[in-house]
Amino acid sequence: MPNPWTGKGNPYTRKEVRDRLQSTIDSKKAIIAAGAGTGISAKFIEKGGADLLIIYNSGRFRMSGHGSTAGLMAYGDANAVAMEIGEFEVLPVVEEIPVICGVHGSDPRRRMWHHLLKVKEMGFSGINNFPTHSIVDGHFRQVLEETGMGFHKEVEMVALASKMDLFSIVYVATPEEAIQMADAGADAIIAHVGTTVGGSIGVVNATVTMEIAAEKTQRIIEAVREANPDVFFLTHGGPVNTPEDVVEILSRTDAHGFVGASSLERMGVEQSLTDLTKTFKEITLK
Repeated sequence: MPNPWTGKGNPYTRKEVRDRLQSTIDSKKAIIAAGAGTGISAKFIEKGGADLLIIYNSGRFRMSGHGSTAGLMAYGDANAVAMEIGEFEVLPVVEEIPVICGVHGSDPRRRMWHHLLKVKEMGFSGINNFPTHSIVDGHFRQVLEETGMGFHKEVEMVALASKMDLFSIVYVATPEEAIQMADAGADAIIAHVGTTVGGSIGVVNATVTMEIAAEKTQRIIEAVREANPDVFFLTHGGPVNTPEDVVEILSRTDAHGFVGASSLERMGVEQSLTDLTKTFKEITLK
């Protein structure tokens, strides 16, 4: 339903986003959410019929030819980049699809309640916890947790968003993190099973097989579903790359859909531009 002030769909209330996703499930269709790092990506992902657009800083790195993991590094202000992409590239060109803002919840320089008010005022319909420390492990993860910049800050951010009527779709890597997010009011949980495999800048030597990815995803779903059956569950990353991969993991799990960033935005550009350029280069002079 168009917004009476803008003529476009955004922003949506939390309930309106949830109702849209439930309608997709009721139609026996998989929920497809897509990361977008540029306005033109967002424009044509919407034309393809995606259910949600998610804007986060790694999209800018990805579409600049760098690995998405750059979004976790100190290469820029993640929260400022997401807001900039939303304000100047994506929100002006989308017509109807809800747009979700990536928020670095552990950023110690932000008064998070204040930042979320700006996110809502900008016209975003919800938030996502990216960059996320859920995909950081080992000694560095321990240091982040011990110094007040751990995953719990992302959970606190989601709890704030829930109070502000912002839809939340969040990354988790373990059942324990999923439970924390569900308790904080997360609407949709994404089982992140690792960096996307393939393409020019994807992971090459991945250890997560489809079987492992399905097992991890299902454990996350089962940890939350009994206590909170209203949560939407999605899968992301690792070997889940192509539409065929998504069909397979959905057949092995109880997930409702898929979140694609590299697998939708980057992969689509890489192959299509290569093939189109080759076709042009086959042109000969008379």
